[in-house]
Amino acid sequence: MRVVCGLIISSLICVAPAVAQPRLTMDWPAMAERLVAQLDPQPGERILLLARPGNFDDILPHLRYALMEAGAVDLGVVDVLEEPFPEAWDAEVLRRGYAEARAAYKEMFRDVDGAIMMPGARVGQPAYGALQDWLNEGVGRTIHFHWTQNGSAFPIPGQPLPGQTAIDAHYQRALLETDYEALAAKQREFVQVMRGADVRVTSPIGTDISFRIGDRPVNLQDGDASKARTDQGVILIDREIELPAGSIRVAPLEETVNGVVAFPHSQWDGRPVIGLRITFERGRIVGVTADSGLDAVQAELDGAPAQARAFREFALGFNPLLAVPDRNPWIPYYGYGEGVVRLSLGDNSELGGTVTGGYVRWNFFTDTTVRLDDEVWVRAGRLVHLGARHTRGVTLRAGNGSRPASGRSKGL
Repeated sequence: MRVVCGLIISSLICVAPAVAQPRLTMDWPAMAERLVAQLDPQPGERILLLARPGNFDDILPHLRYALMEAGAVDLGVVDVLEEPFPEAWDAEVLRRGYAEARAAYKEMFRDVDGAIMMPGARVGQPAYGALQDWLNEGVGRTIHFHWTQNGSAFPIPGQPLPGQTAIDAHYQRALLETDYEALAAKQREFVQVMRGADVRVTSPIGTDISFRIGDRPVNLQDGDASKARTDQGVILIDREIELPAGSIRVAPLEETVNGVVAFPHSQWDGRPVIGLRITFERGRIVGVTADSGLDAVQAELDGAPAQARAFREFALGFNPLLAVPDRNPWIPYYGYGEGVVRLSLGDNSELGGTVTGGYVRWNFFTDTTVRLDDEVWVRAGRLVHLGARHTRGVTLRAGNGSRPASGRSKGL
């Protein structure tokens, strides 16, 4: 590299010419092949794509071809409406139209075996809802390839999010390079021990909460969307498989949830909150304090149904390729990265819990310690318990660095 230097008054200034960074190339064929491989369609299975026009259009032909290569029946693409809607549109017309369309779509989708939900397709849209109606009846399966849906990437307080190109590169690598077998093995080992243990989550700023899961279903987001796997599911999200993959999710037994969750700088009711601590007894919120912004927390909670003011779920990420980066840290893909914990609030009925009301708030933490009885599995945001596989010389940690001692809460 040629360096240009110039003398200005008494200072020597050396300027290296800017080096053009390589542009991300989205490997649409490889991503399509991976999605179809994880869906594992059997010959003759009827597969549908649900997409929002203008979002990831370039991958759609490759997905359809990959489905045909696998021997599946390509049912094509159903578009969802662009959102947000024009201000002039009548909300009642949309409500009526959506209800009628959902009923019609359900009949249309009677013989659909599986679907891939592309970025922009979301719950509440009639086609999406119709597919969920069948899933709730134990029919079919879907891959959630949401990518940036609902802001899948979350900032850490004081740290900016990377640009979309960097996020795309991160997610593409996770999708294509994850060791799905190793990921599933780690998740199963953790769940097996958690099943009979007292789970305790602590953090440097004061989180100290414990619970048990008993016989509650545990959702393993290990990327396996095959019919053989999803037909074993017992709750809705067992038939909704996320890619990129990485998290386990469970609604603890509500009466066993006791303790305090201490939040880093967070946002409630659209306003900043500092020093927030929420106390739970038997799964219900019984105390809320904050150094500042308490009125914002109360406003958000007051807007939620009374039955939903409760602990929702515990989630733990296992994918090393979605871990919080050591440099320029941020939280990739809904906290599915190794060591990231979600301690969420609200309705957990989709997880097999008893809390209803519709309100859901996800809260992400990157510096917690997780114990199963007296055994530490996560220390300060790092997965440290490697289990029997490590003793055989298999190192399960990989990826993009350690986590900073910080956290993030975010409501969706």
